[in-house]
Amino acid sequence: MDSAYHSMVTLFEQLGLPSEPDKIDEFIARHRCLLDGVSLESAPFWTDSQADFLREALQEDSDWTEAVDQLDARLRYEC
Repeated sequence: MDSAYHSMVTLFEQLGLPSEPDKIDEFIARHRCLLDGVSLESAPFWTDSQADFLREALQEDSDWTEAVDQLDARLRYEC
């Protein structure tokens, strides 16, 4: 397994989303309050390829997992 560290910026780049910190904050503000019963990769705002990437990152416990977990937590915070 590659031990590279992936930040929220690199995760958003990988997902093909704007990756400037203010754009990340805007995305999270727009999509926050993800319900407990909804997995991150099943959220309705992802494209199929984004959802597939997130699902694979978690299933394979890849080097992206920490960044994906951080995104998941931020989308559920203060709801």
